[in-house]
Amino acid sequence: MLMMAHSGPATAAPARTGNVQKAMEELARTPGVVGAVGGAYADGRSIGLGSAGSRLLDGRGGKIPADARFRIGSQTKEMVATVVLQLVAEGRLGVDDKLADLLPEVVENDLVVRADEVTVRQMLRHTSGIPDWYAEKPNPDGTEGEISFDPFDFRTHYQPLDLVKWSRARPRTGEPGEKFSYSNTNYTLLGLITERLTGHDLATEMHTRLFGPLGMSKTYLAVKPPQGIKGPHGHGYYPDADGKLRDVDQLNSSIGGAAGGVISTAHDVSVFKRAFTQGKLLPPELQRVLTDRLPNPPRPLGERRSQCGDDIYVTGGTAPGFLAMTFYSEDGRRQLSISATLSVKDLSGPGQAMGKAMEAIFCPPS
Repeated sequence: MLMMAHSGPATAAPARTGNVQKAMEELARTPGVVGAVGGAYADGRSIGLGSAGSRLLDGRGGKIPADARFRIGSQTKEMVATVVLQLVAEGRLGVDDKLADLLPEVVENDLVVRADEVTVRQMLRHTSGIPDWYAEKPNPDGTEGEISFDPFDFRTHYQPLDLVKWSRARPRTGEPGEKFSYSNTNYTLLGLITERLTGHDLATEMHTRLFGPLGMSKTYLAVKPPQGIKGPHGHGYYPDADGKLRDVDQLNSSIGGAAGGVISTAHDVSVFKRAFTQGKLLPPELQRVLTDRLPNPPRPLGERRSQCGDDIYVTGGTAPGFLAMTFYSEDGRRQLSISATLSVKDLSGPGQAMGKAMEAIFCPPS
């Protein structure tokens, strides 16, 4: 799921709020949803938590705690981008610095074609043309397609450059800077650049710069198997080659990292989103690197007009077994973070149901 460009006026303001628990119960009735948790916030205060469905498939395992941790997937990217741009603000690199200069090994080992032309800005905005390691073939709209790795390999410890290497034989998706094409490889590389510049592993740097200062006490970046989700939480499932559903709760933590490895809660994700949206983490000119409209911008999830007339935006993340979305107003006053554990590949039903949950919470009937 994409870190989308923001656009349009901010008209949302804290108003009446629907019942989060009822919305999660409705979401959990969606075919393919095993369990769901969600939390809504206005001006930094909780206005409702909810949990429905079950921790395990077929109603087993009891209820998921409403404040349980979950994988946020590609919502990680906005956090990593913030760290990278903080380094830019400190003068430790520039947005137009070239990948080949920052990570010479990608040239020496022939891992990225035209690395001497690709910039930090292009990687941040998915306009680098570097192919995706996650999906062998992107969807027609430029978003990521079917996964190309084994979702049941929970043990192999892949290094970030191993993931980059997966993308090497795939065709470039465009000229550097030409157009948007979603690629997890961009953020795998940005994570390596962060570690090279700071001398710290990415998990430490994210905690030092974001999770600690913002009070996101239940959030961490998982990077090595068998790291997983701490505390009671929902389990996701994914069909194997024979169609049998298998528990993928132990999703390989080295597949993701800077591109999608953060584990968090509805509260913590909303704290970050509020701080980011209200411009508390980056200087305005650097925030615009992420928020200015992209060339050929993707439309499916980045912006939606709610039924009550508010402009609501969304970031999301997914991998086998889960879908997570955070809806928010552009002024940063309202957030709704939802996670659903799944038993299906097709995300359309759960995704639409999350949109309905947002409407029920942000736009309840009078």
